[in-house]
Amino acid sequence: MEQVLGDQRFEEIIDRRQTESIKWTLFEEDVLPMWVADMDFRCANPVLKALQERTEHGIFGYPNEPPELRGIIVDRLKRRFDWAIDAESIVFIPNVYVGFHLAAHAVTQLGDGVLITPPVYFPILFVPKNVSLRGQLTELLCDEDLRYEIDFERFENSIDGRSRLFILCNPHNPTGRVYTRTELERLAEICEAHDLIICSDEIHADFVFDGREHVPIAALSPEIDRRTITLMSPAKSFNVAGIPFAFAVISDPELRKRYEGATMGLVPRPGVMGFTAALAAFRDGDAWLDCLVEYLQTNRDLAAAFVRDRLPDVAMTPLEGTYLAWLDCRDAGLTAPPHEVFLEKGRLATVEGAMFGPGGEGFVRLNLACPRETLTEGLERIERVLGAQ
Repeated sequence: MEQVLGDQRFEEIIDRRQTESIKWTLFEEDVLPMWVADMDFRCANPVLKALQERTEHGIFGYPNEPPELRGIIVDRLKRRFDWAIDAESIVFIPNVYVGFHLAAHAVTQLGDGVLITPPVYFPILFVPKNVSLRGQLTELLCDEDLRYEIDFERFENSIDGRSRLFILCNPHNPTGRVYTRTELERLAEICEAHDLIICSDEIHADFVFDGREHVPIAALSPEIDRRTITLMSPAKSFNVAGIPFAFAVISDPELRKRYEGATMGLVPRPGVMGFTAALAAFRDGDAWLDCLVEYLQTNRDLAAAFVRDRLPDVAMTPLEGTYLAWLDCRDAGLTAPPHEVFLEKGRLATVEGAMFGPGGEGFVRLNLACPRETLTEGLERIERVLGAQ
């Protein structure tokens, strides 16, 4: 196991511009990139060591999965989320983006309906067009404290006779909500009543704050488990998004068969480095991850205090999970979308809120997973832009 070293491991400023990083090379060199969900931290030592040892071997032929990997995933899901699954329920895939598209191909026909609750991780919004479905969008409710909730009545009323799939994002990107067990039970009740398959993107499951718990929706009951496709990955938790590896958990054998058949020879399994990184991360990386979550919670607190105290015309949602701040700039008096203003005048790259669908207009998403020095600089750039208005 990695020795716990405290915050200093996350304070290191690492030059990423020479590594073909999309985050750091998409914009000019004077732009501070705090947009894509890619952390600026060196990944856990056990993962680095495993990859180095595999590289030193020097042969990279077609891999089988590591024989112990399924058991390690089973044990980890039980330990961290109190979720008991069978090893055969696991399907290995290259990434979660592929995962929810596969779910749509597996359980729908042309023209069927897919339920989505925006503002939401924008690639989910691509599914209706990419799979020739009807997007049935129910915008989340946002209260005066910027806390988001599902409008269950509107959600259920949007279901029709050809609705087949609901894509859930929990913890929610970009709003930072971690849905409670009660909320998930209500969603599950509606989906069961209308015979919907649930595809649950839970890639940020490890990032929950203030003692909250992440509840996999499939863990609610055997009935919901049988109609759920759960997507997870070490990509966010261990900062290895450039090494393709994810997995789906599908307990129902027939649904799992349909899901695997939807690959149609086009979707590969992870490669040797994906299996290597995932095994090391899930087996030996949790001490590092627990320290990371503490560091990110402090970053969350710093950002929330900065917005409250120094950005009077901006508001930040209560960030219950993920490391992505959702900033409301609608009262900032900007004459252009805020992401454009921050880029042009502050040389700060954020993500346009409107990309996340209805309800995202006037917002930006800001990545907090960086050294505290970087985070402070990004927030100060926003302050300078707004102060010059």
